[in-house]
Amino acid sequence: MRLLGPCLLLFEYLAFSDSTSPWRVQHPDTLYTWNGACLWIPCSFAIPASQKQLENLTLYHNFEYDKATKKFTGTILYEHRKGRKEDPGGGRVRYVGDYQRNCSLSINPVDVKDSGWLGLRMTSGADKWMERINISVSETPLPPHIQLPVEIQESQDVPLTCSLNFACPGYPIQLRWSLEGPTVTSTSLSAKTVSTQSRLTLHAQWTHHGKNLTCQLWDPSEMRALSEETVRLDVKHLPQMKIEVSPTEATVMEGEDVTFTCHIISSNPACQSVSWHKDGKPLGKTEYSLTLSTVSKKESGKYHCEGSNTLGSGNSEEVVLQVQYAPEPSRVQIPTLPAREGSAVVLTCISPAYPPPTNYTWYHNQKEVLGMTEKKFQIPEVLPEHAGNYSCLAENSLGPGQVGQEAELNVQYSPKGVTTVIQNPTAIQEGDKVTLSCRYNSSNPAVTRYDWSPRLSQDGSSSRVLVIPKVAWNVPPIACAACNYQCVWAQPVNLEVQYAPKGVRVLPPSPRLEVRSGDRVRLQCDFSSSRPKDVHFSWKKNGVPVKEGQELSFDSISPEDAGDYSCLVNNSVGQMASEARALLVLYKPRRVQVAIAPQASVMEGESATLTCESEANPPASQYAWFDWNDQHLYNAGQTLRLEPVQVQHSGAYSCQATNRLGKTKSAPSTLIVYYSPETIGRRAAVGVGICLAVLILAIWGIKLRRSWKRIRDQQGLQENSSGQSFFVRNKKVRRTPLSEGPHALGCYNPGMEEGISYAALNLPVGSPDTAGTGGAGTSASFPNRDDMVTYSVLQKRRVGDYENVAPDLPEEDGIHYSELVQFGAGKRPLTQEEVEYVTLKH
Repeated sequence: MRLLGPCLLLFEYLAFSDSTSPWRVQHPDTLYTWNGACLWIPCSFAIPASQKQLENLTLYHNFEYDKATKKFTGTILYEHRKGRKEDPGGGRVRYVGDYQRNCSLSINPVDVKDSGWLGLRMTSGADKWMERINISVSETPLPPHIQLPVEIQESQDVPLTCSLNFACPGYPIQLRWSLEGPTVTSTSLSAKTVSTQSRLTLHAQWTHHGKNLTCQLWDPSEMRALSEETVRLDVKHLPQMKIEVSPTEATVMEGEDVTFTCHIISSNPACQSVSWHKDGKPLGKTEYSLTLSTVSKKESGKYHCEGSNTLGSGNSEEVVLQVQYAPEPSRVQIPTLPAREGSAVVLTCISPAYPPPTNYTWYHNQKEVLGMTEKKFQIPEVLPEHAGNYSCLAENSLGPGQVGQEAELNVQYSPKGVTTVIQNPTAIQEGDKVTLSCRYNSSNPAVTRYDWSPRLSQDGSSSRVLVIPKVAWNVPPIACAACNYQCVWAQPVNLEVQYAPKGVRVLPPSPRLEVRSGDRVRLQCDFSSSRPKDVHFSWKKNGVPVKEGQELSFDSISPEDAGDYSCLVNNSVGQMASEARALLVLYKPRRVQVAIAPQASVMEGESATLTCESEANPPASQYAWFDWNDQHLYNAGQTLRLEPVQVQHSGAYSCQATNRLGKTKSAPSTLIVYYSPETIGRRAAVGVGICLAVLILAIWGIKLRRSWKRIRDQQGLQENSSGQSFFVRNKKVRRTPLSEGPHALGCYNPGMEEGISYAALNLPVGSPDTAGTGGAGTSASFPNRDDMVTYSVLQKRRVGDYENVAPDLPEEDGIHYSELVQFGAGKRPLTQEEVEYVTLKH
């Protein structure tokens, strides 16, 4: 018998499987549904050979295994063979798997006859497998199942679960609870479980104890319940109590009896004991009833009973016992003292009584305040006149009470009637000592300090008296403040300080800032302030008084009017002068002259400086110089410097000065340059030498003329003459000019040093022995000029000191020569043996 069980299992395995190794197929053991619903069969499989796929699948209903034929028999609901599908069930069965791992099926709708088991025959090549799936189809919908915790206590959040072993996509259902609370619904369609679940979180109360909890299967399409399940809740809680009072209103007159009865409404577990409390304090009573005989107002209060079980103690609601009595002597309550002026004040009349007082009478300083009949006396903005003693009288339905103790209302307020007083008896002038005091009418509390604005004194800024040693002319209005808990400022007072004019100034020239000579100009004196306002004006130019009045006018201004102008303004207090304003008059250059330094007469070789002096505004910016021929000298500066000065620099010079307004030319100034002593001596020596040379030439010329005369007489020549040349040393010397006349022996023209020098020797043509007077000869005794012999010298600068030595120069440089020719009547001599050649040397 012990081997029978394993043998049967082996036989069943061999009958259901034609595979050498088992298939792994997962699905729920039993699936539940009801008639008309659908069935979802979640399924997964794994073929032993992992690379294979499912080829054939057949779904049997209530299959059997025929041992003789070794085949399965039963109703085929669905069949799939290598791409060919057969559905004998009329389309109710759908294969929703993938032939690799998912073998899920859906049957919709199901019938009660579908109950039993299904056989899932799967083949893949030579591997075959038959899987059995149990199906339970009821005639009516399945009821849900409620799962409760083991114990539920009040005030806890308890999870309650309603589940249904059914789920089918495309067939919507809902699970609904009879109690309110947050719910969460979930659906499971796994190979292990098919279910729908709803989770309700219930905040348990004692009122839930003994109540039914229902979970319904709800069809949302038909809006009706398909099935339901109900359970009874067992909630553990403290005893719940209730008090009944006799008389019912719990309101009695003094001396009456009162009975309290404690009832237990609910307790789980049962209540074990009861106790009584008044105003939260235990009374030591443990009976369910509490009786108070001949009550007084002291028994008034709040009563409750307390019941206990194994979970703890529970209290009943409080019941207020009211013992009626007339108002007691009243008292006035003031919340905040002292009260500040302007704040809201509420006075409360306190008078214990039951029923509460309905009418009040208020008294201020023992005088009734009309119109005030409430318990609270409200003053929205308290004033100093509200201060004093207050009392009240309360009255209820049993009668009036008594006036009790008074309460004092202390109203604090800031200083009243604060003023600033000037104590100086006379008018105040700038620099005077000024005394001011701060005064007020009343204050509560008393004034503790004073403030001044502005703070003009370091030591008296917080005292009642302010002393200003030297008051300024522009002192602002002064105000004081008296301070207790708050400072109150007085109206500022103006000291009306008298002072000399301030801010005196000369306004810019009118009508324009740039003043030119000849313009019409007006200067105006202005000032910023003065007290008193009656003022007098006067003007000064360069510190010298010129005119009185507020304005200073120039019809045609001239450069002489330029200067520093200031105006003075005075009143009865004093005088103030403005800063000097420079009045600049623009004009073109004038008084132009040439200044020669060191003096107008200088010696050659020294230096001479010529300066162009002028008056101009703006100053002259350009200068021009001219010589005695009015020729422009190319020098643009103000100074013309000649260094070293030469004699030819002598002459008259003038200059021209120019600014942006015009130009002016000066009168000529003469510069005289004298020869230096060295020049005078050198020229004198040269002149003496030349005269001696001329004298020698004249003498020799006379002799030569006589010789030629003899030759002419002998030959009888008149027109022809023979010329002889001689060389003369060319040495430049300055010759002193001689007086011109018929007997002049020679003259040197310094301007012709580069030209032709010549000399005329007038010799007699008569007897060669005749000589002129004076050593030089004159023409007075020889009136016939045709017999005159002319000596000429053509000279050119060259190097050489001797007459008859030819220099090493080209011929084109020229030859200095002299030719003596005799002009006159007669014939040329036949021979020239008698001609004398004369050489003149210097």
